[in-house]
Amino acid sequence: MEHTETTIKPPAGITINFKELWQFRELFYFFTWRDIKVKYKQTFLGIAWAILQPLAFMLLFTFIFSKTLKLDFSVAIPYPVFVLSGIIVWNLFNASVSHAGESMIQNAAIIKKIYFPRLIIPTSALLVSLFDFFMAFIIFLAITFCYQPIQWTALVYFPAAILLCLLAAFGAGSFLSALNVKYRDFRYAVPFLLQLLFFASQVIYPVNVIKNTQLKYLLALNPVNGALELFRAPLTGLAPDMLLVSISISTTLLLCVAGIIYFRKTESYFADIA
Repeated sequence: MEHTETTIKPPAGITINFKELWQFRELFYFFTWRDIKVKYKQTFLGIAWAILQPLAFMLLFTFIFSKTLKLDFSVAIPYPVFVLSGIIVWNLFNASVSHAGESMIQNAAIIKKIYFPRLIIPTSALLVSLFDFFMAFIIFLAITFCYQPIQWTALVYFPAAILLCLLAAFGAGSFLSALNVKYRDFRYAVPFLLQLLFFASQVIYPVNVIKNTQLKYLLALNPVNGALELFRAPLTGLAPDMLLVSISISTTLLLCVAGIIYFRKTESYFADIA
C-alpha cells in the first residue's frame, strides 16, 4: 500500500497570496471574535472601555491645555473635538501595532500545530482594534454634532484616513510580529517607541503650529499625521495639506512593503522558534 506524504509550505516569493487568504477567510472571524471575547471577558464595563478611555483623555487634555495652560493652538474646530478626533485615530494605530506585534507569540501554540496563512494572525489583530475604533467613533460623531455639523466630504475623508491608518499599522505590525518571534527584546521596546511616536503625531496639537518647515515635513513621515490630516478635513472645512498627506502615504507604502517582505521571508521558521 502506497503512502503519500504531503509537504505544506508557505507560497514562494514575497507577494500576498490573496487566493489562499480567501480560502482561509473563516479564520479571520475566528481569531478576531476570540480576541474580542478574551479582551472583555470578566470585565464589568465590557466594550464601554473602548469608549471611556478616549473620553477620559479628551477631558484630561482639554483641561490641561485649553483650560489650565490656556494654550492657543489656533485650531479651526473646538478643542475637545480636535483632541477626541486625534485620540480615536491614534488609538486605532497604537492598538493595531501593539496587538499585531504580540500576535505571533500569543498564537505560538496554534502555529506549531496546523498550517494556515500566518498573515491572518496580525491582520486579525488589526480587526480587533478596528472594532474598538468603531465603538469610539459612534460617540465621537455624537459629541461632534453637539458642537458643529460635519461636512459631506466626511464620506470620502473618514474612510481614506482609516484606510491609511490601518495600512500603516499593518506594515508596522507585520514587521514587528515577525521580529518578536526571533528577538523578544522588541516586545519591550515597542511601547516606548509608540510613546515617542504619539508626541510626534498631531493628536493634541496641529502640525501648522510648527514654524520650521523642515521639521514640519519631517513629522509628515509619521503616517498617523497624514491620517489625522484627512480625518479632520471634514471637521474644519479646510482642504488637507496634500503634501503632508502624500509624504505620509509614501511612508505607509514603504512600511507595508518592508513588513510583507520581512514577514514572508521569516514565516517558514515561525513554528520552529515561536
